[in-house]
Amino acid sequence: MKEAAPGDTLRARALKAIAATRWVPPQGRNRITGMIESRPDWVISRQRAWGVPITVFVREKGHGEVEILRDAAVDARIVAAFEQEGADAWYAAGARERFLGERAAEGWQKVDDILDVWFDSGSTHAFVLEDPKSFPSLAGIRRKVDGGRDQVMYLEGSDQHRGWFHSSLLESCGTRGRAPFDVVVTHGFTLDEQGRKMSKSLGNTVAPQDLIKQHGADIVRLWVGSCDYWDDQRIGPEIIKTTVDTYRKLRNTIRWMLGNLAHIRAEDRVKIERMPLLERYMLHRLAELDATVRDAYANYDYKRIFAVLSQFMTVDLSAFYFDIRKDALYCDPISSVTRKACLTVLDHIFRCTVTWLAPILCFTAEEAWLARYPGLDGSVHLETFPDVPATWRNEGLAETWRKARAVRRVVTGALELERAAKHIGSSLEADPLVYVADDDLFRAVVDLDLAEICITSGASLIEGEGPDDAFRLPEVPGVAVLPRRAEGRKCARSWKISPMVGTDPEYPDVTPRDAQALRELDAIAPAAE
Repeated sequence: MKEAAPGDTLRARALKAIAATRWVPPQGRNRITGMIESRPDWVISRQRAWGVPITVFVREKGHGEVEILRDAAVDARIVAAFEQEGADAWYAAGARERFLGERAAEGWQKVDDILDVWFDSGSTHAFVLEDPKSFPSLAGIRRKVDGGRDQVMYLEGSDQHRGWFHSSLLESCGTRGRAPFDVVVTHGFTLDEQGRKMSKSLGNTVAPQDLIKQHGADIVRLWVGSCDYWDDQRIGPEIIKTTVDTYRKLRNTIRWMLGNLAHIRAEDRVKIERMPLLERYMLHRLAELDATVRDAYANYDYKRIFAVLSQFMTVDLSAFYFDIRKDALYCDPISSVTRKACLTVLDHIFRCTVTWLAPILCFTAEEAWLARYPGLDGSVHLETFPDVPATWRNEGLAETWRKARAVRRVVTGALELERAAKHIGSSLEADPLVYVADDDLFRAVVDLDLAEICITSGASLIEGEGPDDAFRLPEVPGVAVLPRRAEGRKCARSWKISPMVGTDPEYPDVTPRDAQALRELDAIAPAAE
């Protein structure tokens, strides 16, 4: 260890190390800085009747100087005694003579002070990060003080600014000249649903092992991921119930993708240039999310990951994209470019969402990954996040679909009232008139298939305000919908109502689109048999 230069005090080193460390949340830096600035000098020894002994023999040299005994044989006897009897052997009767042996007559005195109670925990980095013999499994990440080391993160409750973080900082700065950590992440305390501290007397404790036994480990992990852990977090039956509901939605979304991806073939993959606008929009959403998720993980902001992925998978996917594309996936001909493009996009969505969720829902993600790739000898936890091309981003297209989804909300609202009034049973029984007076909205949807987007058998786009009795939503001005029933026969395959049903004499119960699909299936049936 180098001799300290003038002004190179333990306090100065610690303050410099604090400034060089990343603190999450950032206010942790101010908290520990104030503690270091105002604390007295640190003495690692304490005069107490209990604790870990400082196993040292000393004797006076005169002029206030003290000599420390350095004797391998004495040290070996101490180590052997501690291994057999524990640290209390240091305080047993006759311990001085026992350990010193023939050197007992040389005036050496046994130090009976103990280490500061925080010194043990504060010095753990020296063994965990630097000593491959003590922790061989961690040898690959041991600290290399002179460079080339991996980042080290300390994670504990916010009370450890005064405890473990504090003692680790001082111990390492005194012996290594720097902090033992590069990043310090702190969390709040877990309270019950009413915000009360958990205690046995109140009967409001929640044991993680009980939650795991009842709901599974991923439910607990999802709850943690959804919390604002920078502050105190709450847990209880109702909160867990909400988490279970959210988990079920995420899992069902993944299951739906797996079911459809079971049919994808290598030749089904479609380049983005050939994809319909809806598929290009979903790839844009993946590109948006990729940037958000990566940034959130880098900043330990797990609640943001939970929020954006939950929103994407339940709203953008299940309630929008999947809802629209079920018809193409289930009823389009095998040769359909729309069907193939959808499968291609589903494959991208699956890989992204499952790998993004893997650090939080580690068991569910692994189960899904192995179900998707059963022949691979690998794990989702050995995968990196997929590289999402920057070319997938298309802000103009995103704005078009934002407007299209607004128009869709008005149509959906109108059809909900029709269902409630028993005028229709499902949206496929409708062929609404959609009036759009807003020029921007009209231009956005004029080239789109409104019937496909609104999941109706037909839809007519009309420029204008629409009649007074048309349905409107205050939050989407300039759009009015006049519901009406679709005309024609019901397709036995897609359930769409169309006057075109029966126009193909070979397949009299379906639309021409479904007839083509059946024709292609019939053509490959002998080969399949």
